[in-house]
Amino acid sequence: MDKIPPLYKRTFEMEKQFFSPYAAFSENTRGRDREEQTCVMRTEYQRDRDRIIYCKAFRRLKNKTQVFFSPEGDHYITRLTHTLDVAQIARSVARVLALNEDLTEAIALGHDLGHTPFGHSGERILNKLSPTGFRHNEQSVRVVEVLEKDGKGLNLTYEVRDGILNHKKSGVACTLEGKCVSLADRIAYINHDLDDAIRAGILTPGDVPKSISDVLGNTSRERINTAISSIYSRSNGKNVVEMDEEVEKASEDLRNFMFDRVYFTDSARGEEQKAERMISAMFDYFTENTDKLPATYRDLLEKYSAEQVVCDYISSMTDRYALYTFNCIFVPKGWAFTDEIK
Repeated sequence: MDKIPPLYKRTFEMEKQFFSPYAAFSENTRGRDREEQTCVMRTEYQRDRDRIIYCKAFRRLKNKTQVFFSPEGDHYITRLTHTLDVAQIARSVARVLALNEDLTEAIALGHDLGHTPFGHSGERILNKLSPTGFRHNEQSVRVVEVLEKDGKGLNLTYEVRDGILNHKKSGVACTLEGKCVSLADRIAYINHDLDDAIRAGILTPGDVPKSISDVLGNTSRERINTAISSIYSRSNGKNVVEMDEEVEKASEDLRNFMFDRVYFTDSARGEEQKAERMISAMFDYFTENTDKLPATYRDLLEKYSAEQVVCDYISSMTDRYALYTFNCIFVPKGWAFTDEIK
């Protein structure tokens, strides 16, 4: 940068003074696909965070399922509250390791933008229907690169997009901040999904095996504190972000316990079958009738296949909008009789 604004420069100096040498310094970003004029106050990562918060896909997260379909209670986790949980945990980890909290938060807030309605069930269904498969982390990148702002995308920095793409356990982010988000995602969902399962009466606190609770703790607060403390002890001053072996094993055991007792239960699978019939019907309908897609999505057909664009549209839906769209297409409307016949 030829001319660095004073406030911008001050942030760079603070980062050099307080950050770990392994942090992603704002000054060293690999930048955006399209060059833009520098903001006089915010670093590039701070700008990315703001862009994500104000985008349409972020707003829709409030009406997307995390685990339980259309829960009746007010306190169940949604995709939005999960995202906020991840951002909070990831920032806590970044803070104790002296990493870049702005980059960490931007990645966390954007990591699930491409998630489907009906949680991971929706993802599994679209993955079966699409010829090229469907993975929510890749779709989240597509949201910020292609779909937002009527096809212009958000033009985020490389580091944020890389962190979003690689937030799954199978991915390897290019920054430690991205690795913070990957771990925070797993810490968040096994804990709040357990809380939701207890709230729903599927589990009781005593159902969690003692071998797990003895290591992680008996409450969500204790388990999260244990995880963050473990990451700090294992990673502080090193070029890694990871838990110690005992806590990592207990966390994985808790995850497996949740799959056995909550995620793959008969009741959960029964709801998934309903969602599959609904999403499959809409996928076939819009693939055969692309003229019925909203104008923004029809424009994408010039560059992308019908199957890809239909996946874009369906994955963007909230749970209730998916139900509304299905009803509009497939459920007959009541006949309005007149008083002509008497």
